Amino acid sequence: MEIEKMMLVEVDKARYRQHLNRVIAVFIACLALSSLLCGQLLIAFFGNQAVSSGESTGNLHLNFLGVLLGFAICVWGLYQQRHRDYFREIYYVSRLKALQNRIYRKLKEIRLAGSQGDIDALTILVFYFSSQKLVYLLDDNTLTLSQVDREIEATKTRIAALGLNIGPQDFDASLLEKF
Repeated sequence: MEIEKMMLVEVDKARYRQHLNRVIAVFIACLALSSLLCGQLLIAFFGNQAVSSGESTGNLHLNFLGVLLGFAICVWGLYQQRHRDYFREIYYVSRLKALQNRIYRKLKEIRLAGSQGDIDALTILVFYFSSQKLVYLLDDNTLTLSQVDREIEATKTRIAALGLNIGPQDFDASLLEKF
């Protein structure tokens, strides 16, 4: 799904959590194995082989480089899988969180414009808070859910007071360029 036309869609929470937990576990296992393998290969080719008993091997930098290479390999592998059906919800939620982060960086200006009745700002706000609610429910973040509900209601009240009919479905990421 393109980030430009990000729509809010229902995500099966059980499937999302199950897939996310599996992906995290496999990623950690692959990271450990690939880091170990890359580090050992680097030491075998470029490392200090003559080691005195009780002294440092001097290969710490090669082990660290092995971890970085292992991480790069794992991230590349995960990136290649992002469009598979198994990763659909995980990828969608990660893109949604990235978009929320873009909005959050401009939130002060958007709120100010929204309080002055700017239609684009109100569209962004209703999408932002609705998407936050979706993500918070998926991640079991119920502590701040009541605050998000209040923000949604306040935004919808502001929209209704202006006689507008705006919803999260009207959002387009290009609206952020205005702020």
